[in-house]
Amino acid sequence: MNIQNWHPSIKTLLETQSMIDLKRFLQQQKQAKKVILPYSKNWFKAFELTAFYKVKIIILGQDPYHGLEQAHGLSFSVVQGVKKPPSLDNIFKELYSDLNIEPNQSSDLTHWATQGVLLLNSVLTVEAHKAASHANQGWEVFTDSIIKTLSEERQHLVFILWGAYAQKKAIFIDKDKHLILTTTHPSPLSAYRGFLGCRHFSKANDYLKMHNQQVISWS
Repeated sequence: MNIQNWHPSIKTLLETQSMIDLKRFLQQQKQAKKVILPYSKNWFKAFELTAFYKVKIIILGQDPYHGLEQAHGLSFSVVQGVKKPPSLDNIFKELYSDLNIEPNQSSDLTHWATQGVLLLNSVLTVEAHKAASHANQGWEVFTDSIIKTLSEERQHLVFILWGAYAQKKAIFIDKDKHLILTTTHPSPLSAYRGFLGCRHFSKANDYLKMHNQQVISWS
């Protein structure tokens, strides 16, 4: 997919100085033989699977998993066959508690994305084994613009913001037009302080139903 086809504003956004600087940074990382995750073909995977006018729910992550073979361009999702990270394990625990969906399902969340769940990380790349290594290089400007555009041009979306980092993005969302669901991050360090028991999956579907939209099959 050509990322420019996702929304008319993308072309202009890619030509901004911050994105030119980001491209230069990524090229330098490659030249230095750094391993960048996910692989470049998956940097815009979330947009490839969830078209702009198909988005119903946005689940915002921070940056990709930094373990080899984990990240594939969707927030919180890992490639099928790879061991579930603890955060994803807690997401499945909450799904079971909320909607009685068995937690032994695939760790690849592509089936959510194809139904309209935009699984968006704020930063779309990371150096292998170095969490947040590509923060503040320009990705945030790009993804913040995506959030603002969705908020401005769409109606009745559900923005799911887990943890303090994601919740900072609420400033870009019109709460009068959309539902914003917030709680702690599903990480084992914080999940017990609000994430487990939040019932965000059923609340999101209830909101979609209230606005005559097809609900998400989370299973």
